[in-house]
Amino acid sequence: MYPRPQFATLVLLFTLFLYPPHLKSQSQENIPWGQVLEQDASWYGSDQAVRIAENILLHQKENGGWYKNIDMSEELTNAEKESLIAEKSDIIGTTLDNDAGFIQIEYLARVYQETGDTRYENAALAGIDYLLEAQYENGGWPQYYPLREGYYTHITYNDGAMIQAMNLLRSISKKESLYAFAGNSRRKKAQQAIDKGLEIILASQIQVDGQLTAWCAQIDREDLSPVKARAYELPSISGSESVGIVRYLMQLEQPDEAVIQAIESAVRWFEEVKLENIRLDRVENPDLPQGYDRIVVPDKNAEPLWARFYEIGTNRPMFVGRDSVVRYALSEIEHERRIGYSYLGAYAKELLEIDFPNWKRRMGDL
Repeated sequence: MYPRPQFATLVLLFTLFLYPPHLKSQSQENIPWGQVLEQDASWYGSDQAVRIAENILLHQKENGGWYKNIDMSEELTNAEKESLIAEKSDIIGTTLDNDAGFIQIEYLARVYQETGDTRYENAALAGIDYLLEAQYENGGWPQYYPLREGYYTHITYNDGAMIQAMNLLRSISKKESLYAFAGNSRRKKAQQAIDKGLEIILASQIQVDGQLTAWCAQIDREDLSPVKARAYELPSISGSESVGIVRYLMQLEQPDEAVIQAIESAVRWFEEVKLENIRLDRVENPDLPQGYDRIVVPDKNAEPLWARFYEIGTNRPMFVGRDSVVRYALSEIEHERRIGYSYLGAYAKELLEIDFPNWKRRMGDL
C-alpha cells in the first residue's frame, strides 16, 4: 500500500490527467438554452439543471406565462433576481411566440420528475393553465395573451405557436408519464382544448377553386380568413407553418374522413408547389452589411425547396419586404430581409419523403 501522501499525490495527478484545469467535464459545462431539453434524464436532477429551473421560476410571470427570446440558462446576479421578482406582475408581454412557455413547461416537468420538488410541479401547472386560459372560445390561440392590439390577436400558426400548444396539451390528454402530475381535471380540459383546436385547423384550410390546399400563417380570429401580420407577412399559403399542422394531424390515432382529406390535400399541394432545379446560396461579400448575401442559383441536382409564402390562387412564390409590396424573386427585396428572414427552405422534404409514407403505412394504404 502506498503511504497516504504518495497515494493522494497519485490520485491528484490522475485526476488532472483526466480533467486538465483548462477543460471542464461534460457534467460541469454550461448547457446552452437551446439544448436544455436534449439532456439525459438523470441530468435534470443535477445542480446545474436545478439552477436553470430556479431561473425559469424567476422569469415566470404571475399569470403563468413567460416572455420570449430570453436565455434562461444564464447565471443571474442578485440584482437581476430581485428585479425579476419585482416584475412578476408585468404580464403584458407573455406569449406563445418563439417557443415561449413550451420549453419552460417541459423543462420544469423533467426537473420535477427527477427532484420531486413541488415548486417545479406547481410552476409547470401554472404554465399549462396559462395555455388553457389563452385559448379563444372557438379553439384558436393568439400570439400574445393577455391580448395585445394589432396582428398579435390573430389566431397564430406562425412559428408553430398554436401547434406547439396543441402538441403539449395532447401529451397531457394522453397521460404521458412526464405530465402525470397534471391530474384528471386538467387532462379533460386539455382534451377539450385540442378538440376545439382541431375544428379550427380543419375550418381554416384554404380552398382554391374548390380544392383544399394548406394554411396561412395567421388567420382572423372570427371568420378564420387568411390575414396579414407584419409588413412582410401578407395573406398567403404557407410552405413552412403548414408542415407542422400536417404533422399534428398525422399524429391522430383514429383520424376521420375530414382529417384524412386535410392531410392528403395538403401533401398534394406541397408536391405541386415544390421548387426544383434551384438552390439557395450564402455568398460572402464584405461590402454588404453582415458581410454576406443570399441568392438563388440554378442547379439541376438540387433538392426541392418550398417558399415561405405562396400567392393564393396562383401558387406563385411571394417575396415581400418591409414595404409590403409583393415581388416574385428573392433578389428583388431589400438585402436586410433577404438575410434576416427565411423565405425559402426544404420545409416539406421530410414530410413528403418520410412522414407521409409512414402515415400511409399506418393507415394501411401502403
